[in-house]
Order: sequence, then C-alpha cells, then structure tokens
Amino acid sequence: MPPKLDPSQVTEVKVRITGGEVGAASSLAPKIGPLGLSPKKIGEDIAKVTAKDWKGIRVTAKLIVQNRQAEIEVVPSASALVIKALKEPERDRKKTKHINHNGNISLEDVIDIARVMSPRSMAKKLSGTVNEVLGTCVSVGCTVDGKAPKDLQQEINGGVVEIPAF
Repeated sequence: MPPKLDPSQVTEVKVRITGGEVGAASSLAPKIGPLGLSPKKIGEDIAKVTAKDWKGIRVTAKLIVQNRQAEIEVVPSASALVIKALKEPERDRKKTKHINHNGNISLEDVIDIARVMSPRSMAKKLSGTVNEVLGTCVSVGCTVDGKAPKDLQQEINGGVVEIPAF
C-alpha cells in the first residue's frame, strides 16, 4: 500500500488541453488519480477556466495541488498567443481540420507576446525572444506588418528594426 500523502505538500501537474473543452478523464486519471482528485471534476474545472479566453486553442494548464485542492493556471505557448493575437473566429476542431492561419499581426503584438514569453525564453535580450516568436509566426503561417517573419528576423539581426530593451 502506498504511503499517505502529506497535506502540506504542493504538487504541480501540467496537462495539454484544448481550451473550453472537457478533456478525456482517461487521459487525466493517471496524472491526478494518485493525488486523490477526481479526473472528471478537474476536467470540468479546466474547461471552465479556459472557455473564456482560450476556446478552441491548445494550451497547457498547470494544476497546483495542495491538500486535495487543485488550483488551475493557464500557461500559454508562443503559438497559442500568436493564434490568439490573430483574432480568428472560433472553430469546431472536430469539423474543421488542418486550418491555415494566414492572418497578419503587428510588430507591437509580437513584442507583447515576447514580453509574456521572456521568463521561459533562453534569450538574453528581448530582441532574441522576439526572434523566437517570429519563428513561431513562420510555423503558424501568419505575416507580421505585411512582411514575412523571416525577413523581419533578418532586419532585427541587422539592426534595421529596433526592439526596446524591456
């Protein structure tokens, strides 16, 4: 029989889910079952937290569990922030597959996303984090201020475009 859980112990569990949808309890059960939590209830709580801002976008939810109580925190990735900045209408992921995000965002949006991502980035300066976000824009398929993100990366590296310090 496993040892009893310490009530003062804080455990973090990260789960990748689609915002606003109740995930399969079978995928949550192995992660949160040993902590004494109900996978179905936690799935509904995650769906409730992510339904407003992240509906239809895949994000990472961080569960902070202490004394069999879970606190849910959304940890968006760079791609989720870029897709959110595109302001596309919501879509049903079961009906619409392989969507192309061919919108346009501003450089200010990219800098704001880089500021959010900077604690998790390995770059020393904000310009390095901006380059990382521009690389995400390439993979998402959007343009920045009407230009290809790769061209903007070269302009930042060449000193043509100035990025603020922080």
